[in-house]
Amino acid sequence: MTDMTGMTKQEERELAKRLVAEIGRMAETAGRKLRFMEVCGTHTVAIFRAGLRQMLPENVELVSGPGCPVCVTPDDYMDKAITYALREDTIITTFGDMLKVPGSKSSLMEAKAEGADIRIVYSPLDSIQVARDNPDKKVIFLAVGFETTAPTAAATVLAAKQQGIDNLYMLSAQKLVPPALRALLNDPEVRVDGFILPGHVSVITGTDVFSFLTEEYHMPGVVTGFEPLQILRSLYRLMQQVTKGEARIENEYGSVVHKGGSPAAQRATDLVYEPADAAWRGIGVIPMSGLRMRDSFAAYDIERLLPLDVPMGRNKPGCRCGEVLRGIVTPKECPLFGKACVPTHAVGPCMVSVEGVCAAWYKYGQGRFSYGR
Repeated sequence: MTDMTGMTKQEERELAKRLVAEIGRMAETAGRKLRFMEVCGTHTVAIFRAGLRQMLPENVELVSGPGCPVCVTPDDYMDKAITYALREDTIITTFGDMLKVPGSKSSLMEAKAEGADIRIVYSPLDSIQVARDNPDKKVIFLAVGFETTAPTAAATVLAAKQQGIDNLYMLSAQKLVPPALRALLNDPEVRVDGFILPGHVSVITGTDVFSFLTEEYHMPGVVTGFEPLQILRSLYRLMQQVTKGEARIENEYGSVVHKGGSPAAQRATDLVYEPADAAWRGIGVIPMSGLRMRDSFAAYDIERLLPLDVPMGRNKPGCRCGEVLRGIVTPKECPLFGKACVPTHAVGPCMVSVEGVCAAWYKYGQGRFSYGR
């Protein structure tokens, strides 16, 4: 297909029409409904914003997977964060989208209203200055994210150690994408024909980490950027593979994603963290799908300094967030969606984050047909 570099808006529209037409032509030969899953919250929002679902043939369906790190963070992690936040000797630093994530009984926003010192930062590295300015406080950064943010959290720990800062800690809940994909493919309730693979994560990991999809499951995947045309081109590539019975990992984001990823970011993460079993909201515990701090950095792990006995959270009655995160149901099939659960009063985490599936459905509805009009 045509290279997108330097294209005019009209040329983009024409290419989009051709891609949709080719996808439709291949769909006619499929003989069944095809389902492709994106596992990145930014892709979820981009797909809704552009109205891509409405452009596709009826037998080609896009479903959203567990691509929002906030959404897959379980209740017990939030309960721990809230418990630490309510200590008088503690300052919590966090990204803003964590404030409204519900725990089993409350949220960080409610804890802040009760007087907890909770500060929004734009990078984990900002926590170093907070710790330096408050030497009598324990400063805890809520380290939530995928492979994309783990290197920055690791770099923060390394910088704190180098600078002799001994009152900065991590409450870690980083997740790894490849084990989650394996768990989805092993789930008998989940049916997908290919993956729109995350671009941001792949910048760090490279493309080789996804080779198990083809080798073990004969499942195609395309690493994808975030422009509508990039997503359409990835769907075109996936359709080509599926209709030919092929399975490869392809790269539609070659301008920034390389086979080996970012060795420097990988080294920083590996120095501070090691793989560990982790709980994913709506999926359960996935072996070796998370990161925990190595023994050599235990002094920066708040759970080792001040361990908490917090029970595992339970799903809230009526909330189907777990099924939404596995692509089994759409948000509109949840009885709470748009009623008891709205962005201003979210019951489940999928409605909290701007990258959450339910939040995207609520904000964009059926989306807009952005090309061809």
